[in-house]
Amino acid sequence: MANVTAADVKRLRELTGSGMMDCKNALVDAEGDFEKAVETLRLKGAKDVGKRAERTAGNGLVAEYFKGEGDGTLLELNCETDFVAKNESFIELADKITKFAAESGVADVPALLGAEIEPGKTVQALIEQNSATIGEKLELRRFVHFTGAYVASYLHKSDPQLPPTTGVLVQLDKVDPQVARDVAQQIAAMAPKYLTFEEIPADVIEKERALAETKTREEGKPEAAIAKIVDGRVNAYLRDFVLLEQAFVKDNKKTIAKLLDEAGVKVERFVRFKVGQA
Repeated sequence: MANVTAADVKRLRELTGSGMMDCKNALVDAEGDFEKAVETLRLKGAKDVGKRAERTAGNGLVAEYFKGEGDGTLLELNCETDFVAKNESFIELADKITKFAAESGVADVPALLGAEIEPGKTVQALIEQNSATIGEKLELRRFVHFTGAYVASYLHKSDPQLPPTTGVLVQLDKVDPQVARDVAQQIAAMAPKYLTFEEIPADVIEKERALAETKTREEGKPEAAIAKIVDGRVNAYLRDFVLLEQAFVKDNKKTIAKLLDEAGVKVERFVRFKVGQA
């Protein structure tokens, strides 16, 4: 039997993202042959793909790709553990799919998964192939592709040892790198859901209004004042979720709307991805 060292196991784990004991057993079975050990892990992974389908892919990364200053793509690829999230092959897979998403022109995740990224191989098949090799459930969760006058991004690492887990893509009506970066960082930090009040769905407003009214009545406020109090509470609550209404994190004396007005720039749209969150 071949002498399998801890260094060998570590190397195979880094190469495949598989568990420590799986790597050790694969090396023992392969009598120290790395190529055979990798193939063993791939076969084991392929056999277990169905079992992995029910597991949660709550880790992962956010990747980006730009074709120019007015063309950017943001994508979230999930896995089960942070160990795999920082695996080089997983990062390369995310980058490859993100670039393909930008260049293929597909509109949504189902179309992207069904598109042929390699001759005879769809994105879904490529993900499943890597899932089998790595030994974890991998999932393409979402992506967005913006084109306009100016598109910028911001990627944030919550842990310096891991790839970015929060990503923002913002589109402006004109080129302004500094404002774009300030706004993207604002979105990353403060997590707005809407650009303006007008974008808030009516059902969201009504739900918040009902809660505010119930709370106000329970406090015994005068009937004549209830409507005004409810309006104030609803607006104050929802303002935190509207980008243009938020206080600028670098200068809380001005709103994002004021920042943009001073720069003569408009935000046309934005998106924020945080791994594991809606």
